[in-house]
Amino acid sequence: MIELSKQIKQWGNELGFQQVGISDTHLLEAEQRLESWIAQGFHADMEYMHKHGVKRSRPALLHPETISIISVRMNYLPEAQENSETNLNNPVSAFISRYALGRDYHKLLRKRLQQLATRIEKEVGIFGYRAFVDSAPVLEKAIAEKAGLGWIGKHSNIINKKAGSWFFLGEIYTSLPLPADEKSTNHCGVCTACIDICPTQAIVAPYQVDAKRCISYLTIEHKGSIPVEFRALLGNRIYGCDDCQLICPWNRFAKLSQEPDFNPRHNLNSQHLLDLLRWSEAEFLRKTEGSAIRRIGYQQWQRNIVVALGNAPSSELINQQLMQNKQMATALVAEHIEWALSQKN
Repeated sequence: MIELSKQIKQWGNELGFQQVGISDTHLLEAEQRLESWIAQGFHADMEYMHKHGVKRSRPALLHPETISIISVRMNYLPEAQENSETNLNNPVSAFISRYALGRDYHKLLRKRLQQLATRIEKEVGIFGYRAFVDSAPVLEKAIAEKAGLGWIGKHSNIINKKAGSWFFLGEIYTSLPLPADEKSTNHCGVCTACIDICPTQAIVAPYQVDAKRCISYLTIEHKGSIPVEFRALLGNRIYGCDDCQLICPWNRFAKLSQEPDFNPRHNLNSQHLLDLLRWSEAEFLRKTEGSAIRRIGYQQWQRNIVVALGNAPSSELINQQLMQNKQMATALVAEHIEWALSQKN
C-alpha cells in the first residue's frame, strides 16, 4: 500500500493535479467545528450545510466501506494577481471571482478523478470508490488539511506554503487501506490581513466566516434582496469576492494555472459593467454555457450588476441605462435599480 500510494501521487501529477495526498476518515474535530458554526447561524440560509446530518463528517455514511480518502488540488489562477487588482480597483469594471472566469471546474476535475480511479483499478482490480468535486456533503477542506495539501487559513480557505490558495480541491473516497499522509501545520501566525481587508467584515473571528455578511454568499448563494447595509460594500464585485486571497502573503508563491479551460472567457476579467448589463437573457445563457456563473441565473446576474453600477461614479450614461432596464426588470431587479439610482442623487 505504501508503494501504491506513491504511484497514485505520480499518476495524479501526470493527470494535471499539482498535489495528491491521502487522509484517514476521522473528522470528529472538524465535525465539532461545523456544528458550532451552524449553531451560530453562520450558514445563513444554506440549509444543505446541515440537512445531511453527520454524513458530511463521517465519510463511511456517505459512501459505505470508505476507509481512506485521496485528496487532490489543482491550480486555477488564470492571470497575474496584479491584473486582478487592476480589475478590482476600476469601479466600472465588473469583478468576477477568479475561479469562475473560465470553464466550470466541477466537470474538469471530476473527469480527471475518474481517470485516476480507473488507473488505480487497472493496478489493483475492482475496489470501492466514489469521486467528489464540491458535489456532495464532503468536508473537503478538513480532508485536504489532513492529507497534507495545506492548512485552513483564518479566511477558511486552504493555504499551501509553496502554492498559496488559488486551487480547487477534489476527493476520491476509497475502500483501499492506504497509509495516511501527515496533516499540514498552520502557518498563519499573527497575520490578520484577510480579516482586516474583508469589505463586509464577514470574517468575524479567525477561522470563522459569517456567510450572511460574505460577498461570495450574497452574490452567489443568496437568491433574494441584498441587504441595504451591504450594497455599497459590494463595490464592483458581481460574482464572488477574492479580497482575502489577493491580500494573503502566502499567495506570492501562487502559480498560474496550466489548464487552458480556466482561462477567462468573453473577456470577463475586464468587462465594463454597462456592457454586461446590456446582455439579454439569451446572451447570458449563451456566454455562460459551461461556466459556474450560469448557476445564479439571469435575474441574480442583473441584480448584482445593478448594485455595482450604484457604486460606480455617477454618469448620465449609467443613469439612462438603469432607467431603461427598470422598465422591463423583475421586481427584485427593479428594487435594486431604484437603490442604484438613489446613490446618484
